[in-house]
Amino acid sequence: MIETLIKLFLSFLKVGSFSFGGAYSLIPLIEREVVTNNQWLSQEEFLKVLGVVEVFPGAISIKYATYTGYKTAGVAGIIAANLGNMFVPLTIMLLIFYFYSAFEKNKLVVKAFDGIKLAVIGMILGIMFQYFMNWVTDFKGVLFVAVGLLLVLVLKLHPAYIVIIAGILGILIL
Repeated sequence: MIETLIKLFLSFLKVGSFSFGGAYSLIPLIEREVVTNNQWLSQEEFLKVLGVVEVFPGAISIKYATYTGYKTAGVAGIIAANLGNMFVPLTIMLLIFYFYSAFEKNKLVVKAFDGIKLAVIGMILGIMFQYFMNWVTDFKGVLFVAVGLLLVLVLKLHPAYIVIIAGILGILIL
């Protein structure tokens, strides 16, 4: 049991160590740790959980750490996975807040964060493509994606409303 808890902590420590760019940039990292490296979840289960965690508010990495930790080692697994997940980001945030004013206009720091942002966009596009290929298998799915894009890009509708609309349409249509 201790070995499993250590593995959960270290796996989510890796995820938390690369949490640049927000929730969706973490999905490929989480997938590698929980599906590929440790086989705690199958690919199908990972995608099902992704669908569920997107519906509820909060950080995706915390919800995955909680789900994976509980499935693997119960409440102790939840604690180990979430401590690993939050350790590096909290430490970095504390250091950055402490030193922020001294480095916020440093050209190298600005360029580094610009590079990180571009890499995050690539990671997000990659997981979106994978998600699309696994879940959108018929005309109805393509229609949902197209309507969602239209609502976001053209009508500038708030994502919360899109989730509510999609849930209602899913009940009625799917």
